[in-house]
Amino acid sequence: QVQLVESGGGLVQAGDSLRLSCAASGRTFSSYTIGWFRQAPGKERGVVAAIRWTDGFPYYTDSVKGRFTISRDNAKNTVYLQMNNLKPEDTAVYYCAAKYGTSWYKTNDYNYWGQGTQVTVSS
Repeated sequence: QVQLVESGGGLVQAGDSLRLSCAASGRTFSSYTIGWFRQAPGKERGVVAAIRWTDGFPYYTDSVKGRFTISRDNAKNTVYLQMNNLKPEDTAVYYCAAKYGTSWYKTNDYNYWGQGTQVTVSS
């Protein structure tokens, strides 16, 4: 059974940094893509970054390019999202999710989801 467990959220000020972690278990993820999503109140859930497990190739949406970095640690079966220069508009619940294959953008393509972690950025 696949399990994804997020951690690392919190309350920070604008300009601060946070690192989110997604601990994955239950199968081998070598052919999977792991994505980080966020959902703010009243808005749809959308991807912000994703990574191909097999080679670590990252994907980013324009809103986080240059500020967020996604990475993975094979030994720990964990994917990270380093978030720098946080802005109030980054406030959301952040989720990690997993899907088979290399496509990365569509929320509905992801089969496995974590429970989410709250990130709040004050101005």
